[in-house]
Amino acid sequence: MNMSNEACRTEVTSVITTSSASPSVYLIALGAFALGMASYVTAGLIPMIEQAFSVSVGVAAQLVTAFTLAYGIGSPLIVALLPGNRQRAGLLAALGLFVLSNAASALSTDFSWLLVFRAIAGIGSGVYLAMGIAIVATLSTTGRGKAISIIMGGMAAGTVLGVPIGLILAEQWGWASALWLVTSLGLIALFGLLWRLPALPSTAFIPLHRKLSLLVDGQVTIILLVSLLAAIASLGMYTFLAPLLLAPDYGRVETVIPYLWVWGVGGVAGSFLVGPMTDRISGPRMTLFIMLVLSLSLLVLPLISAWSAWLVMLPIAIWGAVGWALQVPQNNQLIHARESHGDGNLAVALNESALYLGSAIGAAAGGLALMLNLPIWVLPVGAGVVAAIGALFQVINLRRDVHTP
Repeated sequence: MNMSNEACRTEVTSVITTSSASPSVYLIALGAFALGMASYVTAGLIPMIEQAFSVSVGVAAQLVTAFTLAYGIGSPLIVALLPGNRQRAGLLAALGLFVLSNAASALSTDFSWLLVFRAIAGIGSGVYLAMGIAIVATLSTTGRGKAISIIMGGMAAGTVLGVPIGLILAEQWGWASALWLVTSLGLIALFGLLWRLPALPSTAFIPLHRKLSLLVDGQVTIILLVSLLAAIASLGMYTFLAPLLLAPDYGRVETVIPYLWVWGVGGVAGSFLVGPMTDRISGPRMTLFIMLVLSLSLLVLPLISAWSAWLVMLPIAIWGAVGWALQVPQNNQLIHARESHGDGNLAVALNESALYLGSAIGAAAGGLALMLNLPIWVLPVGAGVVAAIGALFQVINLRRDVHTP
C-alpha cells in the first residue's frame, strides 16, 4: 500500500535525522569549542593588544565588554527575528558570521574596527550556540541531555584547552595568531556542517509577539532566574579565585594556574558526565542538586583553603564541574517547556544572556566588596549564599513541575 506524501517526508526526515545526528552533534560541538575559546582568549591577549594598538589596559579590556554585551543582548534579538523554518540556514549563517568576524579581527590594524568585529563575533557566537543547542535537541529525540552536554562540553573544552593553546601561539607569533586558530576551527566546523547537517523539519511561522510571550511564562522565568543566580555565584566568584588563594590567611599559593586548570578540567568533566544523568533524572531535580552542591562547594572554600592549599582543589573541581554542568538540564528544561510553542531556541538564547549578565553582576559585586575593604572570605561565602537562594527558587520550580498535569 502506498504511503501519503506527508508520511514519506516524515520517514525520510526520520532516517536522515537518525543517521546524521551523531556527526552533526560533534561538528556543532567543534564550533562551540571555537566559541568557548573566542569568548575567553581575548582577556589573555589584552597586554599584547595594548602594545600593538598603543591603547591603555582599560581601553583594551573593552574588547571583552563588546563581545559579551553583543553576545548577551544582541544574540537573543537576532534569534527572535529568525524564522523557525530557517534553523539550518540560521545556524550556518551565524557560524559563518563568527568565522568572518574573527578573521577580520585578526586582520585589524585599527582598534575601533577591532572593537566592532569583536562585537559582531559576540552576536554570531550567541546565535550559533542557542540555535546549535535547539537543533541537537531536534536531531536527538532520544538522549537529548547527552547531546546538549556534548555541545556544552565542547564550549568548556574550548575554554580550558583552547585558551592556553591560543595564548601559547600568541606568545610565539603575535596576538592575531590566536584568533586565526579560532577562525580555522570555526571554518572546519562550518564546512563539516554544510556537508553533514541534514535538512531540518519545517516549523510554522511564529509572529514576534508570540515569541516574546515566553517572557511571561512563569516556568521560563524561574529557570532563567536560577541560571542568573548560578552565574553570579559561579562565574562571578571565578573572577576572584586568584585573590582568595593568594591571600596570606588562605591559600598562600605561589601560582594559581594549577587551580584554574583544576576548575576547568572539572568543568569539562561535569559538562560531559551530566548528559546521561539528565536523560534519566528529572531536570528540575538535577538542577536543585547541582545548585545545592554549588552552594556548599563555595561556602567551604575559605575554610578549606585556610587549612590546606592542596585539599582546596577538591571543592574547586566540584565547583567547576557543577557550574558548567548546570546548563545542560537548564537548556533541556527550556527546550522542553517551549518546544511546543516553537521558540525553544529563543529561550536558550535568553539563558545564555542570563549567564553573561550574571557573570558581569558577580564580578561587579565582588569588586565593590573589595573596594569597601571587606575581608576576602566574604566573596566565596556571598557566592555560596547566592547559589543557595537559587536553590530555593529551584524548589519552587520543582513544586511547579510536580503539580503540572
